[in-house]
Amino acid sequence: MKIVLIFGIILLPLIMFFAQKYLIKFRLIFNIGALISTFVFGNITSLSIYQIIKDNTVLMTNIHAVFLNPFFLITGSYMGVYILYRLLIVTAKE
Repeated sequence: MKIVLIFGIILLPLIMFFAQKYLIKFRLIFNIGALISTFVFGNITSLSIYQIIKDNTVLMTNIHAVFLNPFFLITGSYMGVYILYRLLIVTAKE
């Protein structure tokens, strides 16, 4: 599983980089995906912290339930890949 994660971190941004080079529509798709991921990620985070404060529970104990939310994991991982993709674009321009 570790190898899949490492190769995913390396290969997915490269695939995104070359895909947007060959078809400009991919740029819009990747940007919209990042925008939606940021909204979902932020909402899950803020609602979870609000619930912890409202219930007056221990943050360090209950916050781990957020990390098990599949939407949190998917959107967070896409944002990580997207940031690497954007760094590739900036590096290629310089």
